[in-house]
Amino acid sequence: MEYGYVKIRLNELLKEKKVSKNKLAAKAQMQRTQLNNYCKQKMQRVDLAIIARICSALDCGVSDVLEYIPPQEKPEK
Repeated sequence: MEYGYVKIRLNELLKEKKVSKNKLAAKAQMQRTQLNNYCKQKMQRVDLAIIARICSALDCGVSDVLEYIPPQEKPEK
């Protein structure tokens, strides 16, 4: 059964907020490589403390950073 997935919208959010990765990494107390992994969707497990720091640094909510993508419905035969 397909459940969909959660997309990390960090790249889009950085563009919207006009914040550089370096600035966010410093404000959210993250390593740049760690931030890049979040931006490239290469995370298997999301650290909620990091999401909280990102939200604080970007003055946004969790739903701005994470987006649930529902499964695609299969066409009926």
